[in-house]
Amino acid sequence: MAWVFLLSAIVSEVGATLALRMAVEKPRWYPAVAVGYIAAFVLLSLTLAEGMALGVAYGIWVAAGVALTACLSRFFFKEPLTLLMAAGIALVIGGVLLIELGAAH
Repeated sequence: MAWVFLLSAIVSEVGATLALRMAVEKPRWYPAVAVGYIAAFVLLSLTLAEGMALGVAYGIWVAAGVALTACLSRFFFKEPLTLLMAAGIALVIGGVLLIELGAAH
């Protein structure tokens, strides 16, 4: 169940961040920002309550959020996603995998 909560927290946080980008030009998006971030933190706390280690949960939450936000902002807002940025995303994913593997021991 911890993984379901964590994935939901990631989706909520990324949704809130994308809504924040929309709210810059259209303030009617601010309620979605607030609801998304509140949901993300509640779901992250439920993840921790299910027993997932803080370092693992937070690392995956942040890394997945950064990677997904960068990719989706390219799609939705036509923001740049350079080769160097893609390499950074790959490094973040690799770092999170190392944290997960290290926590398993």
